[in-house]
Amino acid sequence: MGEVVEVLVPGGKASAGPPLGPALGPLGINVKAVVDEINKKTSEFNGMQVPVTVEVDDKKNFTISIGVPPASALIKKEAGIEKGSGEPNLQKVGDLPFEAAVRIARMKFDDMLSYDIKSAVKEVVGTCVSVGVTVDGKNPKEVFGLIDSGEYDSQLE
Repeated sequence: MGEVVEVLVPGGKASAGPPLGPALGPLGINVKAVVDEINKKTSEFNGMQVPVTVEVDDKKNFTISIGVPPASALIKKEAGIEKGSGEPNLQKVGDLPFEAAVRIARMKFDDMLSYDIKSAVKEVVGTCVSVGVTVDGKNPKEVFGLIDSGEYDSQLE
């Protein structure tokens, strides 16, 4: 049985420092090789925190699994903002196109509690509420009603 190390690393910018180095060093594997592989696999998530799992077997071979960044990080990237609003109910800091909400829902679907794409999109729109981002220029809470009434059904197929 091998060891499993789970960490959050900045996309494309992992280093041999904490949290990776101290976790991998005692396992006796080439930390630089692991870091290089992680950076190669996470380069498309530049600027986001990415969940990474490193599995090391008894023969010191390693496999790397890359997770999908949190929905809030994907929303911020799609909306083109650095960080969410300090007062999300009062101050909106960006706008997310509805198509981007659907794309994020499809990316995160396996990690969500939703049974269908419609409710997965509602989860993403719900995250927009707490980040302080509008959806198609509308308040995210307003978008819930539009999704329920079938307004966006053509984009949810």
